[in-house]
Amino acid sequence: MLNKKIGFIGCGNMTKAIINGIVKSQVITPENIWVFDRKVATNQQMSAEYGLHAAESAEVIARETDILVVAVKPNVIRKVLGDIAGQISKQTLVVSIAAGVTLDSLADILGHDRKIIRIMPNTPALVGEGMSSVTPNALVSPEETATILEIFRSFGQAEQVSEYLIHPVVGVSGSSPAYVFMMIEAMADAAVLGGMPRQQAYSFAAQAVKGAAQMVLETGQHPAQLKDSVCSPGGTTIEAVQTLESQGFRSAIMLAMQKCIEKSEALSKK
Repeated sequence: MLNKKIGFIGCGNMTKAIINGIVKSQVITPENIWVFDRKVATNQQMSAEYGLHAAESAEVIARETDILVVAVKPNVIRKVLGDIAGQISKQTLVVSIAAGVTLDSLADILGHDRKIIRIMPNTPALVGEGMSSVTPNALVSPEETATILEIFRSFGQAEQVSEYLIHPVVGVSGSSPAYVFMMIEAMADAAVLGGMPRQQAYSFAAQAVKGAAQMVLETGQHPAQLKDSVCSPGGTTIEAVQTLESQGFRSAIMLAMQKCIEKSEALSKK
């Protein structure tokens, strides 16, 4: 258990997922967690559900916590941080999950002598299966980075990455659940076309995707090896694989991710 005080400014779905993970894994106790959202009802609901502190203002969280997680939209994070910069200690770890806002941009607001970390989580965090990238600036110690990794691993997996890799992270992790959802929907539609009831089709498709992903993670085998093991000579699977190849399945995924990465790069320059 970490003897740290952590506070959240902004309490949308991602913040709720993070807090749920922290409390369930007992990484930090509820009495050491603060939250402030502009919606008073949200603060009260979180306090009632988890036993944490509902702060009266963002300034209170800035003063009270060792780790300050700013979970607001990219278009307002500069104003939010600008309003409370004077309340933040130089020893505070400031964590941003705002997409496209660089470490330098955050330092321009807070000061270039501040400890800042960028995080890129994804929506499977809502079910405890998130994947987060963790990118600290040069002032964050390895021990402090390890603390943040431990927190973000409480609701999935997290890995430290260099800032120049954040755009590929957006493509392969941040945005990719949408591609997978589309594939599951298409798989289910085909099963329905074949006569399967829709809800059952969703269950079969989703579980197949979940199981296949788990095999990649647990076996350590190359995805191509795992694919080959399913493709019997002259069988049904290789017929499907050949059809996907003829329709440009892999090139379509790669092109989509390239476009996603390019968009992420463009947004970070605004």
